[in-house]
Amino acid sequence: MTEETTLINGQWRRLTTRKDVENPATGQIVGTVCWGDGALATEAAHAAASAFRDWSRTPARRRADILLRASEILLERVDHIAAILAAEAGKRLPEAAGEVSFSAEYLRWFAEEARRPLGNMLPGEDPARRHLTTRAAAGVVVSLTSWNFPCSLQARKLAPALAAGCTVVARVSERAPLAATELVRALHDAGLPAGVVNLVHGPSQEVTDALLAHPAVRVVTFTGSTEIGRKIMATAARRVIRPLLELGGDAPFIVFDDADLDAAVNAAILAKTRNTGQSCVAANRFLVQEGVFEDFVSRLARRLDELTLGDGAAEPVPDLGPMINYQSVDAVQRKVDQALALGAKERTTPRAVPEKGAFLRPMLLTDVPDEAALARDEVFGPVAAAFPFCDESDAVRRANQTEMGLAAYVFSKDAGRCWRVAEELEAGIVGINDPVPSVAFAPMGGVKQSGLGREGASLGIEEFTEPKYIAWRP
Repeated sequence: MTEETTLINGQWRRLTTRKDVENPATGQIVGTVCWGDGALATEAAHAAASAFRDWSRTPARRRADILLRASEILLERVDHIAAILAAEAGKRLPEAAGEVSFSAEYLRWFAEEARRPLGNMLPGEDPARRHLTTRAAAGVVVSLTSWNFPCSLQARKLAPALAAGCTVVARVSERAPLAATELVRALHDAGLPAGVVNLVHGPSQEVTDALLAHPAVRVVTFTGSTEIGRKIMATAARRVIRPLLELGGDAPFIVFDDADLDAAVNAAILAKTRNTGQSCVAANRFLVQEGVFEDFVSRLARRLDELTLGDGAAEPVPDLGPMINYQSVDAVQRKVDQALALGAKERTTPRAVPEKGAFLRPMLLTDVPDEAALARDEVFGPVAAAFPFCDESDAVRRANQTEMGLAAYVFSKDAGRCWRVAEELEAGIVGINDPVPSVAFAPMGGVKQSGLGREGASLGIEEFTEPKYIAWRP
């Protein structure tokens, strides 16, 4: 991919400095992006600020029409963009196509949401007065996203911001920037006015600092690690910029002894290995009731051993693609090595991985001590640990024994138990007998150290608006 990849004030820029993008499965260069800096980011913020007044006053119907057209364009280009995404991020081609389609769904959902009423008439106490609330576009939005779902994460932020009447400057991770660039291209081609969406690639801290220093910026939305989220929040606090943060996860996957074990194992495979485990909502700790612990573990280990590894764009399509880079492979392997050194046992079978590429075989460990990183940290890869529990209260205690609170999963046939546990879990998302709960029309976000605010659903558009109360005496 050699097209211009920087968009400022409606113009695609060709920059002298460029950065290569590598396929983590092959090491081959699959494209380049124009590589900017803080000065370019400031220029993009100026463009967004200049476009804000007109865009925020554009009729909601017109904003909705543009988003709907962009959704259609994405679906028309799904095969092309999916191939780009599979190459740059190592995704399995079906997963890449699914992500592009999901991105289109966000655009469609918020196209419809743009025309919903944002305000209320409040019952008054004085017949001579009227009380009402409205919501107005917050201002310029900075949208920062990671590499694991680069297209859908940006769509989940851009769509509501644009629907609300905000203008945006976006930056995507340099590890996988090409598909997200195509998302922005679809919005541009759908007829967005100049300056409404701007895209800058460049050093993350330099670009972020320049954008958050701009006086027109009112909201920063970020998806990534908790560590980076804290830094962005601290920087945003200097100018009282609203942070919308979707951060790390440490999702428990709870299996009770009355669960359908076949269904639970199938769900566990999907919840753990989707995107090669590189997902903030991935199952991280398998908590299994003692009576079915050995049965579940042996079944899951056997299924993990059967998974194939390879280039996500290859034929036949493998079950798992590569990690995003070798550093990520090493980081997960270090957690495994530490746990084994502390007495953990591997339940999967060692085997070779492809010689070329950032591959890591799936692994399941038991007897992992609480002090091991594998028991207490997010594991961004196809590796997990299983822990037995005795009863419902023990399951909830163990599940909540973490700083994180993004997602959690519960498997049981007892409806009352499922409801009780879901209410007790400290998580923003709970899947009950459902390993993939995310949809465009439901809120996405976490509690505790997993972030602030919600994306998706009607709550998603509210994050980009400011409420205004009007007291009127006719």
